[in-house]
Amino acid sequence: MTTRLLVSAVVGAFLALVVLVGPASAAPNGGGCQLHGTANISPGLTNTAQNFNYSFTGSLASCQSSSGGPASGTVFAGTNGLPTPSGNGSCGSSTTSGIAVAQWADGTTTVVQYTTSGAAAAVSLQGSVIGSVTSSTGTTYTTTRYAGDSALGALAFEPPDPTACAGAGVTSAGIDGSIGLGSS
Repeated sequence: MTTRLLVSAVVGAFLALVVLVGPASAAPNGGGCQLHGTANISPGLTNTAQNFNYSFTGSLASCQSSSGGPASGTVFAGTNGLPTPSGNGSCGSSTTSGIAVAQWADGTTTVVQYTTSGAAAAVSLQGSVIGSVTSSTGTTYTTTRYAGDSALGALAFEPPDPTACAGAGVTSAGIDGSIGLGSS
């Protein structure tokens, strides 16, 4: 269970990026998606708090938007030359921050700067859509959808072997949940 919590925090960070795709029913102009992805963590999360880095790739599906946005997309952080998200914590609790890029099925893009906070398997994500980010390879990802919106996410961290927290550490975990973005 402790491992699951730590993994949730890491996954939450990745989901934060996805959140920019679309939150929410709470905002007059917003939307939301189901996120499904994988986070790769280094060094692996254990029962002892430490600094760590991670990358995330995932898919956004079943998206609904009050502005008629696309129904699906992909999201990534710490790959394709993007800055590497980082955090501090253990399998029991953690915090992270990073920048994620969502690429929508209609060819539009959303760039989200986010933070996550996790306890056990539950991860909360908060973020803001930013104008752009430039990768180390020279590619600039520019927001063309949901500019100026906020992002929120409720995610679950799902390590394949939670007992790894007591050993070599959790180096990979599934991340699933709901993310949304909106503006008032």
